[in-house]
Amino acid sequence: MNRSLAILGAGGHGRVVADCAEAVGWDRIVFFDDKPDAALEGTWAVAGSVKNLLAQASTFDGVAVAVGSNRLRLSLTLALADSGARLVTLVHPRATVSSRSVIGSGSVVIAGAVVNIGARVGQGVIINTGATIDHDCLLEDGVHVAPGAHLAGGVTVGKESWIGIGAVVREYTAIGEGVFVGAGAVVVAPIQSGLKVVGNPARPLER
Repeated sequence: MNRSLAILGAGGHGRVVADCAEAVGWDRIVFFDDKPDAALEGTWAVAGSVKNLLAQASTFDGVAVAVGSNRLRLSLTLALADSGARLVTLVHPRATVSSRSVIGSGSVVIAGAVVNIGARVGQGVIINTGATIDHDCLLEDGVHVAPGAHLAGGVTVGKESWIGIGAVVREYTAIGEGVFVGAGAVVVAPIQSGLKVVGNPARPLER
């Protein structure tokens, strides 16, 4: 069966999402981006703009948003849902996801990632290469957990927050909305919304 998937965003992350989609059986992938000359691999090409996709999203069997900016990704995810798009959840076959976890629409789980029992993941979330989400974590809409980041059990991450590459978050720690956790940071205490934190232990850098 020839299933068509539209991917919004033709940058590096878009190519990762396309690779994940092919691995789970999507066999016709079409990119949309406001930069028509975006660099893609082989047979992939940019077919149109964001506006074009919003106008024809319902004609595809599935749609995925592959945009790095958390706020923009979530905004586009919700706009596409309103336009009648069939938002897909993509889980790479080399990811490990508990059947007793919940992954929201428009989210992607990349190769090597782990999502354990009781975890709840919202819409438009990225769980990137080799990241681990342990038992009973809550990731709200628009979160990005970067490659190699590790969340211990019971962690909560607020809407549109970014957990940087290689960061570690201690069990039952609450991270607010719009937080940026820097690469390699070690979070051992709650983080208020809107903060950027870095270091070990993580400390506020700026709002």
